[in-house]
Amino acid sequence: MAPKAKAKPKPTIQVAAPDSRPAAEAEAEADAGTSISFDDLFTSLDKYIKASDYKQIIKVADEILGLAPAEVDALHCKVVALIHSDQVDEALSLIQSSHQLPIDFSFHKAYCLYRRNRLDEALEALKGQERNSNVLQLEAQILYRQGAVDSCISSYEKLIQKFKVDSIELKTNIIAAFITGGRSAEISSLMASLEVTPNSSFEMAYNAACALIEKSNFAESQELLLLARRIGQEMLIEDEYTEEEIENELAPISVQLAFVQQALGNDGDAMTAYNNILKQKLADAPSIAVATNNLIALKGAKDVFDGLKKFDKLIDKSGGGQGLQLADSLEYKLSARQKEAIYCNRALLLLNANKLDQARELILTLLNMFPDSVTPTLLQASLLIKENKSNQAEEILGKITEKFPMKSTLALLLCAQVAAAASHYQVAIESLQRITEIKHRPGTVATLVSLKEKAGDIDGAEAVFDAAIEWWSSNMGEDQHTLESIMQEAASFKLKHKKVKAAAGLFEQLVKSTSPLVRSEALNGLVSTTAHTDIAKAEIYEKQLPPLPGLSSVDIVALEQTAGVHPATSIGKHPRGAEYAAKTSGGEDDKNKTKLKKKRKRKPRYPKGFDPANPGPPPDPERWIPKKERSTYRPKRKDKRAAQVRGSQGAIVRDKPLDHSANGPSNSRSSHASGNAGKAASTSSEAAKSSTSASHKSKKKSRR
Repeated sequence: MAPKAKAKPKPTIQVAAPDSRPAAEAEAEADAGTSISFDDLFTSLDKYIKASDYKQIIKVADEILGLAPAEVDALHCKVVALIHSDQVDEALSLIQSSHQLPIDFSFHKAYCLYRRNRLDEALEALKGQERNSNVLQLEAQILYRQGAVDSCISSYEKLIQKFKVDSIELKTNIIAAFITGGRSAEISSLMASLEVTPNSSFEMAYNAACALIEKSNFAESQELLLLARRIGQEMLIEDEYTEEEIENELAPISVQLAFVQQALGNDGDAMTAYNNILKQKLADAPSIAVATNNLIALKGAKDVFDGLKKFDKLIDKSGGGQGLQLADSLEYKLSARQKEAIYCNRALLLLNANKLDQARELILTLLNMFPDSVTPTLLQASLLIKENKSNQAEEILGKITEKFPMKSTLALLLCAQVAAAASHYQVAIESLQRITEIKHRPGTVATLVSLKEKAGDIDGAEAVFDAAIEWWSSNMGEDQHTLESIMQEAASFKLKHKKVKAAAGLFEQLVKSTSPLVRSEALNGLVSTTAHTDIAKAEIYEKQLPPLPGLSSVDIVALEQTAGVHPATSIGKHPRGAEYAAKTSGGEDDKNKTKLKKKRKRKPRYPKGFDPANPGPPPDPERWIPKKERSTYRPKRKDKRAAQVRGSQGAIVRDKPLDHSANGPSNSRSSHASGNAGKAASTSSEAAKSSTSASHKSKKKSRR
């Protein structure tokens, strides 16, 4: 199974922080000097709130709380300023420490918990709150991040019905939820009801393109993505963003454009785009993760280990290093479908790399993480096939098709493939016939016919052809070519199995075709079929055949008369043609006589001194093999003392003066052209020879 390549729509979600409210005038609870101080502080606080200077808001609020720790308005302003300054942990600590004060921070607490990805606690904090627009929006955002898209859409629908939606960010989030929930067909009407167009913002154009991608309308989605990038660049340049910041903001658009190229079949352009995105080292972690996954899926089984290295960069290794947890920057920013694609592609790479233990561990985890998905079960079946456990794979695939009948197409195809490979033809046939949407497709028809033919069910194979012809005849539309190709194959199959009359009926229908090639082939078939039953009819069809070029000058009668005659080159060009012909014709009887003669049996010749009655032990079967290659060969032992060197490592052994008189004069001289190393080697070898000879002499003397 081929590793998964489809990009997941990734609509833009922007979370707005709770709005701050102006500080109320403090009650006079102290002396005159203190109240003057309070008035000045609250005046400054109100000025900084209007200027959105959150750093100064926090500073002034701290001064007020230093004088009056129970001042709820200053506390509220500080909490909101901390949230806007992205100091979410400090805001959450401040909220928890002020639970005894008469102020309700439930909404702010829920928002802080949402920012910290503590989603269940965030939903719990919203319970009992008034269902105003802020609460419904935050609830929808929490449900979206949890993957509960249907509940998220329900919250957004309540928000649209009860309140007037004016914020472009909120409208963007609503459209994003509908796309993720699989309701892309409603996007056009939804955008009309919200009074927005793709030109409203680059996020809106991006989400509209994602809706078209879900409907496989890639050409129009590419145009919208290009529009989104142009609008985004113009808007961000006006806001004085740097070039690097603009690339980070528009990274999702670049990744989606690369995927559209991949979906359109431009694999080279898509691979170049993915590599360029990864080389830029953008700060948008989700876009990097999607680009990495799609690039690996595009390469397939190539560079398996390089793909595993790329996936390792996306994984949080602090949890044990088993590759079952994404990094914190991805865990809550990727959708459930995106995470499933990354995990499943990693499992495929492990299978291709034959790391079966790691693949098994990951697949078992995926079965628990995504219980409503078919893909982990397909991976489990692939693992069992790798381990030569085809029967278990068939059993697992059969269970998953019963559990998810609406998602069983891939499982049934894999089950058919496994069963056919194991020669379980009937199981493969039943699996293919259950896939109603492709049952009558040419490829499926050809596979079913082949399987039934192997199973010996010729009538069943013929029934498959008949059902396909009937279906295409009633649902043909403009696809005449498919019907004619199936009819041609059916006629050939019936003619092959001696069902001449049925084949002739199909050929008669094909003769009416508008295609000259199909018509000529049908006429050929009619001639060959009707020649068995009706010669006159066959001759009529034969006259309708188009003439073959180059045969008009051939004399058929003369060609038939020359049948069986030797070519002229065998006799005419022979130097003595007549004599050669006479010899060849007259010598046939002699050849027959020689063939009848029996060959004289000769006695076997034995070696000298060999007695056939007592042959003795059989000869060595390895006698023709070189001695060094025989099983009984044992090499001679070398004298280990010859090359023995005494002393520390690196010490130089000096040769002792040798008496060569015993061995005769030496004629070998070292060449001046040879290197020092060669000289040292020759000297040491001579020393070894002389030392061994000296040792032999001493042994002889001691023996005497």
